[in-house]
Amino acid sequence: DLALSSKDNGWATPQQTFDELNHEFRFTLDPCASDENAKCDKYFTERDDGLIQDWSNEVVFMNPPYGKLISKWIEKAYNESLKGAIVVCLIPARTDTRYWHSFIFPYAQIRFLKGRLKFGGSKNSAPFPSAIVIFDKNK
Repeated sequence: DLALSSKDNGWATPQQTFDELNHEFRFTLDPCASDENAKCDKYFTERDDGLIQDWSNEVVFMNPPYGKLISKWIEKAYNESLKGAIVVCLIPARTDTRYWHSFIFPYAQIRFLKGRLKFGGSKNSAPFPSAIVIFDKNK
């Protein structure tokens, strides 16, 4: 199942989860997308490198790659929120990690999800709990 491949660290967002959040936030940018799975009309692929792009005037839905670079994406989300972006992140609830303590606990709203999500077309639930993390300097 490509959606669960540890090789690409891509965990395709469950459509219902995205739809519920999009109803609340009205997203304008997906910075961690591919041409096949983009959730917004405006999106960045790996080629575009969302980490170097400007998100400051956007309402962002971010389901980052869950590998070693996730901390860079969380730091980017926080920094872009300081410039005016609202960034809603779907990430593993790995609350013992440095990026949770450096950026999420002090600055973000956190919604822990009940149960385990089924990503993409997977038959099985993820092997980790998930959370919605919201960076919005106005809240």
